[in-house]
Amino acid sequence: MKETAMQDTAVPQDAQRPVHRLISIYAESHRNPTNEVIHFICVPVIVFSFLGLIWALHPLAAVAVMLLSLGYYFRLSVSFGVGMLLMSGAMLWVLTVLPQAQVLPISVGVFVVAWVGQFIGHKIEGKKPSFFDDLRFLLIGPLFVLSFLYRRLHISY
Repeated sequence: MKETAMQDTAVPQDAQRPVHRLISIYAESHRNPTNEVIHFICVPVIVFSFLGLIWALHPLAAVAVMLLSLGYYFRLSVSFGVGMLLMSGAMLWVLTVLPQAQVLPISVGVFVVAWVGQFIGHKIEGKKPSFFDDLRFLLIGPLFVLSFLYRRLHISY
């Protein structure tokens, strides 16, 4: 009888995966629809501008940062790893076609504006950003955004 009771209250297998737990924790401070929209815009823009800042130092450094982050994403979820590979690959491609003299000023400007947007979103939400508690959430933000697209397209992660 104890086994039956334990099975009824057991957490589903998928909910125990670290990627699901991390996105769930991240989502706790991103419930307001306005804050969500701001994040859907600003998070990818921050990733792009961050890669651009590193690209301005040296393109290979941006590729190295991308590869390191992809290692983390693939460990969390192959599906998310593929999505982030496509997204960051497209971003690096854009950086290759931008006039190199413009990469740094564009990246700095976009980075600042996008972070201001993020903090406005959290002011509206009334909750602090997740990365204040755990820096890992700087890497989870893009997955949070991607998870909405995956759910809409019925892609499991």
